[in-house]
Amino acid sequence: MRLLPLLLGLALLASPAPAQPGRAAPEAVAARALGAQPVIDGHNDWPWAMRTHFGLAKAKTADLSADPGGRSPQPGHTSIPLLRAGRVGGQFWSLYVPMGLSGEEAVKTSFEQIELVKAWIARHPETFALVTTAAGMEKAARQGKIGSLLAFEGAHQVNDDIAVLRRAHAAGVRSMTLTHSRPSALFDSATADPKHGGMAAGARAMIAEMNRLGVLVDLSHVSPAVMHQVLDLTAAPVIFSHSSARAVTNHPRNVPDDVLKRLPANGGVVMVTFVPAFVSQARADWEARRLAQRLIAGQGAEADARMAAWEAANPRPVATLAMVADHVDHVARLAGFDHVGLGGDYDGVPDLPQGLETVATYPALLAELARRGWSEANLRKLAGGNVLRVLRANEAVAARLSRR
Repeated sequence: MRLLPLLLGLALLASPAPAQPGRAAPEAVAARALGAQPVIDGHNDWPWAMRTHFGLAKAKTADLSADPGGRSPQPGHTSIPLLRAGRVGGQFWSLYVPMGLSGEEAVKTSFEQIELVKAWIARHPETFALVTTAAGMEKAARQGKIGSLLAFEGAHQVNDDIAVLRRAHAAGVRSMTLTHSRPSALFDSATADPKHGGMAAGARAMIAEMNRLGVLVDLSHVSPAVMHQVLDLTAAPVIFSHSSARAVTNHPRNVPDDVLKRLPANGGVVMVTFVPAFVSQARADWEARRLAQRLIAGQGAEADARMAAWEAANPRPVATLAMVADHVDHVARLAGFDHVGLGGDYDGVPDLPQGLETVATYPALLAELARRGWSEANLRKLAGGNVLRVLRANEAVAARLSRR
């Protein structure tokens, strides 16, 4: 008879734990958080994707409500309905132009990108609002609009020139990455051999002027040496608009722990990105092997055939929403809940993690974090509260420095 209680005990252990009375479902916690603080995403490349797809003139008048992948497919991750479904209330629009463009050509193309996004805003005033301040972002959200902040992705877009930076600021630009895939004239890149040992002569003046103007210093894409040198001298909090945690995925575009530990003193925020190779170690390793294989294969039709055969024999690893949540958890654990945000990099990469395929999926990520124990208050910080604080701090520093 003693066997019966033992069997009953084992059965209870094997059964799912009952829901705790009074505890809200993770989806409900996420929905409440997003109702109070919509997502403000740090990086979306839709402007360049649309320009590449349609050409500049047609991109200005393209149907922004069209379903990506539908009968008339557009670049794949963003549309007005998807932004609404994702509870996006603010977006840093990347005005990216390739580093292959330089000098006046890069400047001209960059200002065309400003006009492209402004054309979208003018055509959809019920959906978008151009914003340059935290208050403007909050007002747009109250009105049910998507606050649209203009962001350059590399100082090559201003020709590494303070005078052009001032022109960009006057046109509405409020954030700038310091470089992109290779060193600029002033800053080393995370993904190329160093040229300056971090920052070149003249770089300090660029950072000082960004602080004075209130243009956010964006440390995504820069080398760790640049990260530390900027944190040593900036008067305002920085952002990483689309980077993840290097301790979780060892990729040069991610933020090392020693930098994360400095964020509380600076007040900045890492906006965790969804790029598969940045969030999955298996994917990062696979891409490194594929690059090596491409170098061996060379170029041309035969080389392409060899690469296709290699990829068929070596399937691309899949990244997942849970992996992204791991990065968010790590940044919050090391830097604190006040120093983490979201920067998806939608329409800047060909594919996204499972569960985060379009801009409609932010609520699913917040629900996963709620499932892991994140409070509604901390989810609000992640969604947009932290980057709003950084915007306000930059505005305050700019006002103080301008009075000098």
